[in-house]
Amino acid sequence: MSSRHRSWPILLAVACACCAGGTNKSDERPPAAPAPPAAPAPPAVTPKLRVYVTNEMSGDLTVINGESQTVIGTYKLGKRPRGIQVSPDGKSLYVALSGSPNAGPGVDPKTLPPPDRAADGIGEVDADTYQLKRVIHAGADPEQLAISRDGKRMYVANEDAAQASVVDLESGAIVTTVKIGEEPEGVSIRPDGKVVYVTSEEDSAVFAIDAATNKLLKRIPAGHRPRGIGFLPDGSRAYVTLENDGALALIDAKQHRFLKLVELKGQGNTPKPRPMGIAVHPDGSVVYVTTGSFGKLFLIDPKTNTATADIEVGQRPWGVALMPDGKTIYTANGPSNDVSVVDLSTKQVVKKIKAGERPWGVAVVTR
Repeated sequence: MSSRHRSWPILLAVACACCAGGTNKSDERPPAAPAPPAAPAPPAVTPKLRVYVTNEMSGDLTVINGESQTVIGTYKLGKRPRGIQVSPDGKSLYVALSGSPNAGPGVDPKTLPPPDRAADGIGEVDADTYQLKRVIHAGADPEQLAISRDGKRMYVANEDAAQASVVDLESGAIVTTVKIGEEPEGVSIRPDGKVVYVTSEEDSAVFAIDAATNKLLKRIPAGHRPRGIGFLPDGSRAYVTLENDGALALIDAKQHRFLKLVELKGQGNTPKPRPMGIAVHPDGSVVYVTTGSFGKLFLIDPKTNTATADIEVGQRPWGVALMPDGKTIYTANGPSNDVSVVDLSTKQVVKKIKAGERPWGVAVVTR
């Protein structure tokens, strides 16, 4: 979200179809962001299971051994790393880096330093050596991203530019941009790879983009301050976290239409939950939602669209990642600079692992 709306740097206008852009921005690149200093070498034996955590304020990546639940090391990335995704082959990580300044609510944007556009980009990190291989120019102030199933395309939400950038991963060039609502954040690809959803915080909507033509298909009114997007495995429905509604938007992902609000109701909901990050069980049986300042992880049953459990996980949980076996889930807890490890069989936090400053996103690699 825009820096002018942040408390501690919080993570995580109506645009019509005629505003869908096809403009090529490849000739407007700022200078490439410099590579960070070399980090310590990874251990000689790379664990099969690894958890990667982006730390927004310290500008680095914490790597966790998922077998021992211990920190392997911390590796410099660049300014404000937030969204993180894994390539389909599990060999690379893609991390959104931003040179836009942070600020709390009510701060006059005119008092902030100018954005460092040279720091904007998507860092490509080797998943085995944890080293930054290159920084891809992907438009201004990237926040979140998604990678196509074939690993050829990347879709990036450019928060300050009110657009989504489509990037060719091999060349690193921007293929085109699509104009959407203000403050885009969440990006997710429908499981069949044909449609990309992007949330717009200020527009209270989700924008559906045709992955073949890169044209805007539809603007879907969703609710107040939409954040993350999670598709069911069959692509029939999408769940969108709505920070200011304490709810999820349930969307028909085939017809691209809003169906209903799914309210999050747990014990002691004062203040109400603030849904942020989202993950879906591989078999589609559970939707997991972090709730920011409410401090809990909610488990939603898609059959009934009701919460079956809410687990106290830590301070301001945001990013969330589920192990492929569906037995363990991780949440990034910003103010406490740690990651919670949740055993889903017992629904208990079994460990908290220290990360860098203000952990934001989480990703898992198993190979």
